[in-house]
Amino acid sequence: MKKLTQAEEQIMTALWKLDKGGFIKDVLEALEEPKPHHNTIATLLKILVEKQFVGIQNPNRNNFYYPLVSKDAYSSQSIEGLTDRYFEGSYSNVVSFLVDKKQMSIAELELLLKQLKKKENG
Repeated sequence: MKKLTQAEEQIMTALWKLDKGGFIKDVLEALEEPKPHHNTIATLLKILVEKQFVGIQNPNRNNFYYPLVSKDAYSSQSIEGLTDRYFEGSYSNVVSFLVDKKQMSIAELELLLKQLKKKENG
């Protein structure tokens, strides 16, 4: 899976919020401020179609855009890449880093462990 630019990720995030997709005006409404110009959104959607992240339907000559890649699939790939590049592929190194930098508390880590154990036990 290809990596997206920050602007492309912003458009994908809007499409994921729309769930089933939408028209350019829907994507524009789903974006946070400051919102890019309509033409910028159209260009980014065209690029995302070319990268096969977004599908396009043309009902009534208005392009309808929908995500071809799920948020979970893209997030998973992004986290794997980050972990490989900066943490020798070790998720425990990632968690350790977050705790060391006080971006995750011990209480949050304990809650995470409880949730994982609960999932593991069914």
